[in-house]
Amino acid sequence: MHQSNYHSETGQDTEPANDKAIDAHPSDFAALANKTKIWGRELGFAPVGIASVDVNAAAARLQRWLALGRHGEMDYMAKHAHLRASPESLLASVRSIISARLPYWPVAAEAPAVLADRQLAYVSRYALGRDYHKTLRQRLQKLAERMMQAVADMSLAEPFVWRAFSDSAPVLETEFAARSGIAWRGKHTLTLTRQGSWHFLGELFCNLPLPADAAIDEHCGDCRRCLDVCPTRAIVAPYEVDARRCISYLTIELPGSIPPELRPAIGNRVYGCDDCQLYCPWNRFAQCGDADFAVRHGLDAASLTALFAWSAEQFQQRLAGSPIRRIGHQRWLRNLAVALGNANASPAAVAALSARRDDSSPLVREHVAWALAEQAAKQGKS
Repeated sequence: MHQSNYHSETGQDTEPANDKAIDAHPSDFAALANKTKIWGRELGFAPVGIASVDVNAAAARLQRWLALGRHGEMDYMAKHAHLRASPESLLASVRSIISARLPYWPVAAEAPAVLADRQLAYVSRYALGRDYHKTLRQRLQKLAERMMQAVADMSLAEPFVWRAFSDSAPVLETEFAARSGIAWRGKHTLTLTRQGSWHFLGELFCNLPLPADAAIDEHCGDCRRCLDVCPTRAIVAPYEVDARRCISYLTIELPGSIPPELRPAIGNRVYGCDDCQLYCPWNRFAQCGDADFAVRHGLDAASLTALFAWSAEQFQQRLAGSPIRRIGHQRWLRNLAVALGNANASPAAVAALSARRDDSSPLVREHVAWALAEQAAKQGKS
């Protein structure tokens, strides 16, 4: 549940004026597709795949999800649904989608141990290091540049046109990843492989008729661990998530007050949630990901009180280049206040919360008041 502002890299300022067929033999495009996959691995991507532009089935699922209101306050999901259903709206001459995975599993404190220590803050593993948007776009751009050099030798009738995306535009990323054969869609709705789900996705839309790869079989079987371990029961059925109950949505996307009935289940998760991935059997085979996503600022095992003491300036400075920064200091404090309320009764937690009892933000004050009441109730029982 991490959607950024829209960004892209475009290979040409304008697209061809017509949609005539590109003049080349199919074997030339097959050879280029194979080379593209090799170049992708050289750039650090896991296997790269190619999909056609047909998204009708996924678009229907998206419309049902929106009709049920499961997107919550993510208004952009409904506003741009028509763009997700129409890849041509992002690149008019698109003929192929190149889908890439970039593993990110970091060398970090053991996630279960951090979740079990209610004095520590749990940050979703994807957000412990550098913001992935820039990394993926830069590498996709390098991949496109290699393709451009190869295309120049093919003497095509049309120029090579492309756009790169990484969770940065209304793109059905999971659908393209599944249809390109680089992953399957798990019951938690994330993409899965035999090496797990700790990866980012990126896409190159291009105007070349590259041969599409075949989808791979799903390997979830009868397993339902992701459904059973979800703290808020947000996975309402296999392959269906109600974002309104998802901790990632509540701590990242939701701009206002977190529903009180869901706050206890959040525990010490202050930015995102990984439980459905942590308990997925396939993630036992995950290996360390790209070095770009190494842990910064000790966020893999930081104390709640230390993070809660950060000023707005410290938040901006210390999280520069981090995906966390986009939620802003106010939501950061809101999330930390909930975690402090869920923490074991302690004078340190009460002191930290009391210091922000009169915070200038009504949102922060509300959650601090709730957290102080929770701490008082725990101390009364001790």
